[in-house]
Amino acid sequence: MNVAKTESLVAQYQQAYQGLVDYKKYAYFAVTHHSTAIEGATLSESQVINLLEYGKPAANKPFEHHQMVYDHYQAMLFVINLSEQKTELTPLIIRQIGSKVMSNTGGLVNTIMGQYEIQKGDFRLSSVRAGTRTFPDYKKVPELIQKFCNELNLVLKTNLDFQSQCEISFKAHFDFVSIHPFGDGNGRTSRLVMNYVQAYFNLPLAIINKQSRIAYINSLEGTREKDDINIFYKFMWSQYEKFLLGELKKLDSSN
Repeated sequence: MNVAKTESLVAQYQQAYQGLVDYKKYAYFAVTHHSTAIEGATLSESQVINLLEYGKPAANKPFEHHQMVYDHYQAMLFVINLSEQKTELTPLIIRQIGSKVMSNTGGLVNTIMGQYEIQKGDFRLSSVRAGTRTFPDYKKVPELIQKFCNELNLVLKTNLDFQSQCEISFKAHFDFVSIHPFGDGNGRTSRLVMNYVQAYFNLPLAIINKQSRIAYINSLEGTREKDDINIFYKFMWSQYEKFLLGELKKLDSSN
């Protein structure tokens, strides 16, 4: 990774888009497209824009995929407002983000420990696995989320250089998804938490390209197996640079 190069690209990106109307909105559309596509939504980026900008549904695409896109965008707006207001994260706010992500697609889950409602942002009351990975016991989730919020709120108040700001956002993403507090929507919520940190520092929002889904999953799993956060950092730096280069290229070609 070349942090200095990425920092230079961020400066170029911010300069290039300064004064352009609605560029942030279209950045949110792009984040929404890729984050929901990673989770299985089949709308193209142009279809996402048509849905969110004009209310025009995509033909021959599942209604649930439209709901995923709409919910993510609403959660995105909520998260960006939190960052702009410098609102500290709490377990309640985390639950609110999770609720918005799953507002129209979450359901009621029955377990031997009782019921919990995904669309209401309830923390899970059951064990959860992804492939061969088992996540923390559900009884530990409230304490882990409280600790997560406390530590992140504290570090956000410190004086940080560009590399640290980015890597804190990447680590927040990794730490959150490793807790897996919800029955569903953990990936989308973890990426929104990352975007919250980036917006807090007035950085461009990182996008994990849908075409990098397998590499993304492998980087998460490799980081856990080797207990080396640098594996995930390396992946995220490459994604960030790829996104910034692509945005600058699009802007250059339109001039």
